Amino acid sequence: MILAALSNSSLLAAYAVPLAAIWASAIGIRRLRERRAEATWQEMKEAGLTQPASLHPVINPEMCIGCGTCVNACPEGKILGLVNGKAKLVEPANCIGHGACAAACPLGAIDLVFGTAERGVDIPHVGPDFQTNVPGLYIAGELGGMGLIRNAIEQGRQAMEEIARRKDRPKGVDYDVIIVGAGPAGISASLAAMEKGLRHLTLEQESFGGTVAHFPRGKIVMTAPVLLPLYGTAKFRETTKEELLAFWEKVAADTGLEVSYGERVDAIERTDKGFLVRTPNGEYTAGAVLLAIGRRGTPRKLGVPGEDQSKVVYRLVDPEQYRGQHVLVVGGGDSALEAAVSISEVPDTTVTLSYRGEGFSRAKPKNRKKVEAAQAEGRLEVLLGSNVKRIGERDVEIKIGEREITIPNDAVIVCAGGILPTGFLKSIGIEVETKYGTA
Repeated sequence: MILAALSNSSLLAAYAVPLAAIWASAIGIRRLRERRAEATWQEMKEAGLTQPASLHPVINPEMCIGCGTCVNACPEGKILGLVNGKAKLVEPANCIGHGACAAACPLGAIDLVFGTAERGVDIPHVGPDFQTNVPGLYIAGELGGMGLIRNAIEQGRQAMEEIARRKDRPKGVDYDVIIVGAGPAGISASLAAMEKGLRHLTLEQESFGGTVAHFPRGKIVMTAPVLLPLYGTAKFRETTKEELLAFWEKVAADTGLEVSYGERVDAIERTDKGFLVRTPNGEYTAGAVLLAIGRRGTPRKLGVPGEDQSKVVYRLVDPEQYRGQHVLVVGGGDSALEAAVSISEVPDTTVTLSYRGEGFSRAKPKNRKKVEAAQAEGRLEVLLGSNVKRIGERDVEIKIGEREITIPNDAVIVCAGGILPTGFLKSIGIEVETKYGTA
């Protein structure tokens, strides 16, 4: 028995040593990751990148057990990290609202919210079935606060399924549903309407693809598979704007999807049978309306003298058109940085990027790095803490702190975001709430 006991002790010792080594290694790796997460958070604070742009997670520290499941679940990388044994949003400005972290948390310690205590976000009232407080009026996609293309596509499909399930479909109207917008949500919704056999009309005030059509050339817009009605699962990996638009055009041709272009919706009115939709081209009636117009709304203007000139635009179409010109890009978000960098790559251009903030708090790291590289190579001049004061015919006046400078200029691209069409939504009767860190 003594020999057996000694043998068991030796066996335990033999296992204990490697187990202890594995345990120590795991603890070491965890501590290293925590230090990196803390360093990332401090870097974001110093750069002023602490405000999420849209939907983002809030972690309840009392419920969080620090398992790290949410950290690993984020498809955008280490947006979350473990700090002092608890999950933390360490790169707030880079969070784009996937929501995978909340779904992965085993204890439900994560809530997804809009806005923060410092920065409110206007969100229209939308129920679980995508219906607003106005019966028969639905919202899908970015307008409801979801900024990802794949989310918009999914919401467009789901919203149309909800509309198809309605049992109180009005009679005596032109259409079962009118879809406003031919962006990601609108395209998906239109295909779903065709699949469900609904009488539908899709209206688009500009071009096929909505906001995506106005992204800079070569911009990566899709990185995940999506389910499209009448088509099936579309598998995307690092898909550019051009590739996505070409894919949608092929789907439209193959399915017979029709869109009525140049139809800006001026008014939507309730009737006893549903809705009356007015555009410059005519009037249409429908039992339901789905708004898939995005959040771009009306471009936010600078409000300075000379802004009404034709050389001032509010989105980049083609960088090549600025070859040989002095170009000023205004803004600090991804669209501004992408526009400035892409134009700076065109030979014989002189590009200046002006932003009122002291750092690009709303831009993705990869875009900030591209700006830094272009700046280091002398292709781009960056003016932080600056404001445009006047736009002349051949120059632009800019104030930087207490001094003012005047630079030669042939074109101005203002990328200051859009004004949510709150007035339009309220005129229809839709309730709009400013969210300050609430769901």
